[in-house]
Amino acid sequence: MTSDLPLAPSLPGRPCSIAAALHVVGEKWALLAVRELFYGNHRFDRIARNTGAPRDRLTARLRALEEAGVVERRPYSERPPRYEYHLTEAGRDLAPLTQALLAWGDRWVLPEAPVVFEHAPEGHPPHPYDPRWVCRTCGEPGRTAELRAEIRSPGWTAEGPSGQ
Repeated sequence: MTSDLPLAPSLPGRPCSIAAALHVVGEKWALLAVRELFYGNHRFDRIARNTGAPRDRLTARLRALEEAGVVERRPYSERPPRYEYHLTEAGRDLAPLTQALLAWGDRWVLPEAPVVFEHAPEGHPPHPYDPRWVCRTCGEPGRTAELRAEIRSPGWTAEGPSGQ
């Protein structure tokens, strides 16, 4: 799959999309800023308040997310110049990641879910939303035991670098 995002720098260890993605969004304040954008909070002050991030760290994370093509700044005031932050297509594609982290935190970290999402399509009553992985071909739920990794990086196997 190709993208318009800047290429990740050369990272140590196994060539891996997880490592490359974490290089872009793996820092706590980055993902919490993305969470706030999903909630509809686009202004810096609200993002800072709701994440608890130090303002200088949040500024740096939002700038890095913008450079990576995850967020874009949009002006909302000329005098003084002020901007809102909005998710790009790449940023919106982080929804399954944030949902997975939320579900994991609800199950393994917190005693009670602080946020519950409901699916509320127009004309239907809201009902609990429980995202899951499904196979693109057969539609069956993904089960870890049934997955197989095809290692495509030259010189690497599932165990590590080949020949070592």
